[in-house]
Amino acid sequence: MIDSARIDELKRRVRQDPASISFAALAEEYRRGGQYQEAIEICREGLRHHPGYVSARVTLGRALLEVGEFEEAASELEYVLSAAPENLVATRTLEEIRRRSNQKSSPAKEAQQVKPVPLEIPRLPVSQAPNTAEVPGVDTPAGGDHVHATAEEPALAGLEEFLEAILRARRETDHRHEQRR
Repeated sequence: MIDSARIDELKRRVRQDPASISFAALAEEYRRGGQYQEAIEICREGLRHHPGYVSARVTLGRALLEVGEFEEAASELEYVLSAAPENLVATRTLEEIRRRSNQKSSPAKEAQQVKPVPLEIPRLPVSQAPNTAEVPGVDTPAGGDHVHATAEEPALAGLEEFLEAILRARRETDHRHEQRR
């Protein structure tokens, strides 16, 4: 449900100052209310003034997903992940794009269908890799072996790949620290 008082206030702010970052909040309100075209238009206009505003690009990507513009949505979200690799909303939305793309696939439409965008697992700087030894309840089996998700669980598989990348980075960091000692 749309909060019309909040939308009116945000619209007023954007009218007073077209370069205001309030556009992002206004677009997100529209997106949450299911008014995806309005959200898309507001994001595109606001991003002309603030092209690096990551949260606005997430909102734009999510709204584009809802209107079936998978390729453009993926492009926005990939931009977000290049600037903020830890952005889970962007990662999850890219996974949703792949899932929806796969659902629409059929042999007759395959030539026309947008192919799922492969999720590139962002490589975290070593300084940001978590130390899993310090996380309660996280046990890393010897050799880093993990149980993997099945093909029916693509979101879980993507998250497991992401976790593997983090664990690899941690092991590499630990190995380098040991070599210096």
